[in-house]
Amino acid sequence: MFTTRVIDIKEKERYDNFVDAHSKGHFLQLWEWGQVKQGMGWEPLPLVLEEDGQIRASLLILKRKLPIPVLKKCIFYSPRGPVVDMENEELCQALFKGAEKVAKEEGAIFLKIDPDVPVGQQNFTNILKKCGFRANETGLDFEGVQPKFVFRLDINPSEKELLDNMHPKWRYNIRLAAKKKVNIRIAQNKEDLRQFYEVLKETASRDQFLIRGYQYFEWIWDYMVESNYARIFLAEYEGKIIAATLALITGDKVWYLYGASSNEYRNVMPNYLIQWEMINWARQQGCKLYDFRGVSGDLDEDNPLYGLYRFKKGFGGEFTEFVGEWDLVYSRLFFWLWNRVLPIYIKISRS
Repeated sequence: MFTTRVIDIKEKERYDNFVDAHSKGHFLQLWEWGQVKQGMGWEPLPLVLEEDGQIRASLLILKRKLPIPVLKKCIFYSPRGPVVDMENEELCQALFKGAEKVAKEEGAIFLKIDPDVPVGQQNFTNILKKCGFRANETGLDFEGVQPKFVFRLDINPSEKELLDNMHPKWRYNIRLAAKKKVNIRIAQNKEDLRQFYEVLKETASRDQFLIRGYQYFEWIWDYMVESNYARIFLAEYEGKIIAATLALITGDKVWYLYGASSNEYRNVMPNYLIQWEMINWARQQGCKLYDFRGVSGDLDEDNPLYGLYRFKKGFGGEFTEFVGEWDLVYSRLFFWLWNRVLPIYIKISRS
């Protein structure tokens, strides 16, 4: 018999061990990621499905209250959830019924998920439809909460095979950076974290995109790095930090989450070497998959995001499309208000 419940911190290790060991485990489903998001105004509700005292599935629900307190309503979001056998309809049905029970208790309007499942897995999308979910189209770029299109690299092959499968120019750039004595090291403390953030700010200013505040990365350090679920890599050249990246690890998978580079010394190609060192580090941890994360699904070379696609593609990974965002609506009226009325209310209240 299946039972579901939201667990507390006393079972954090048990919960993380399940996520870490599961084939669908993801860093965005870890207890610690819930702590990172809690600092940003989300309340984590780690839901487990148990059978005979064993966890069979889990769902890290992030709860966000509506900015209209009198309504006493909220939304649920589970990034890259659920952690479950995606082919087992019985488990999925039981887990989502458990989520619905929590939704009634908390006043949730809907549950949004964006599973780490390639688009070709029709069995799972059929299960989602049977559970009442409906697909939410998010476009070809980065309109969704999580990227729908990514590059993934199988890192089981030997170092030589991985290099051979790269674009020749990428191999050349890696060797050039090494020849120029670019040094890659792992960040050791908050001072290193601060240097990472300074390079990230420089990149954001140059490429004109927004980044989160420094405190967000402090939370990642405190909850993810300190728990060995994340590492920051720094590229040094002539005593200066000229590139930096953030990698997350769960089970046998590594994700490249953030990358930054200085305006100086770009000719020594630190971005290529730092990726190669991250891939080798992932292999040393026993990982099988290296996820470069998001790219655009619009592969037109005129697309401003094409350069990102080209950079990640050059390492020899596989372009992957996920099933995208799916919503399970608990209140049709409030869901309509959420999509139509609330954006107008927020705009007016902030003007």
